[in-house]
Amino acid sequence: MPTAAEFSADEIEAGRRLFAREWRFSLAASSPATLPAKRGIEVAFAGRSNVGKSSLINAITGRKTLARTSNTPGRTQELLFFRADTPLTLVDMPGYGFAAAPKQKVKEWTALIDEYLRSRSNLARVFVLVDARHGLKTTDTPALAALGEAAVSHQIVLTKSDALPAAELAERIAATQAALARRPAAFPDIIATSARKGTGIAELRAAIARLLSERSR
Repeated sequence: MPTAAEFSADEIEAGRRLFAREWRFSLAASSPATLPAKRGIEVAFAGRSNVGKSSLINAITGRKTLARTSNTPGRTQELLFFRADTPLTLVDMPGYGFAAAPKQKVKEWTALIDEYLRSRSNLARVFVLVDARHGLKTTDTPALAALGEAAVSHQIVLTKSDALPAAELAERIAATQAALARRPAAFPDIIATSARKGTGIAELRAAIARLLSERSR
């Protein structure tokens, strides 16, 4: 897949049309037994607690309150599924790292996510969100390792990229790409976004639209 600057006008338009639909909350899964039946393809969003997953989902769908945002780490405690009139499903995963939840609950999330990654044959990609201000941290390592062990395609999306000067952002992207070089399941291209300013949202939509097109052939 091309970098953000390499998406064609047609791909950008395909992404715009895909997310111009009426996206809505579908269901929440709190255990493997409550996972919905597989339908079409899914793309999931993962990341450290409070990295901005809900804000990014709201930005790409154009719905301000589709995914609930919170300043409390660990607010998302289930796999949240969002659908529209399309074969695509978006999945908001529980944040990892610090979470305001008991250890037993975090253990349950971990088991749910592991089962989801290993059993979901229609999962096209997991977008791993990383705060551009801080880059990859040690708390990201177990998640990236789990994705690699499950052989799930994953791609880094930098959030809050508007907080960095252009030169520093370019350095962050290069450092992140270098860190991913030894992970064969990691997609090498990185998309820098800002839910607040809309930066990179069109490119992320185009990337998802391309995945849907490829899987639908």
